[in-house]
Amino acid sequence: MKVLINFDKNKNMPATLSPKVFDFLKKLTKNNNREWFTENKNLYIESQQNVISFLEDLIKEMSGFDEELGKVDAKKSLFRIYRDTRFSKDKIPYKTNFGASLGMGKGSQKGGYYLHLEPGKSFIAGGIYMPESSVLKELRKEISLYGEDFLKILKNKDFKKYFPELDQDDKLKKVPQGFEKEDPMAEYLKLKSFIVVYNIKDEEILDKNAVKNLTKIFALMKPLNDFLNAPFL
Repeated sequence: MKVLINFDKNKNMPATLSPKVFDFLKKLTKNNNREWFTENKNLYIESQQNVISFLEDLIKEMSGFDEELGKVDAKKSLFRIYRDTRFSKDKIPYKTNFGASLGMGKGSQKGGYYLHLEPGKSFIAGGIYMPESSVLKELRKEISLYGEDFLKILKNKDFKKYFPELDQDDKLKKVPQGFEKEDPMAEYLKLKSFIVVYNIKDEEILDKNAVKNLTKIFALMKPLNDFLNAPFL
């Protein structure tokens, strides 16, 4: 396995994620306090740099199927590791993961992609997460009107292999106001988010071909994003 960052790497060889990134996150989980973090900040900076390098190559590879990603800055896409504890009972100061939004985030008005790196809990996701009410209403209208097109995407053989169903978190118990109870797409209209998630094993994300392998899975999400973005073009 390569060391953290190989500055002389062959440009044809995408960056790899170092096991040291997960080692740092494991240590942080056991020592989630400001004293330890300050004393070991070099480990954080080293891991952060490696993740950014990995993201740069991932974004470059993904822009081959979604040119909009060419505008994404890898460093800016990475969420801060510092937790906002002002309104939380949990006062642990640091996140125990690295998360990157490639056009996707809470309240986003556009379908995008997300990468989550955490020992034993890594995953990638795509779609629109918890959009504001006006956007959610338009998305539900689109799904109600063009249900067949929506189902065609979800039932695609390659898509279904990685994403058996849309995420069901926070799903309503009843069809939302303004839509018929008998709507053929009723179960999808109850959703508050329209996202798909694929869990990644540690060995998959640390694999030397991870950039290319993840790009192939991310590419399967694009038809879903295109459908979700259509009402706002």
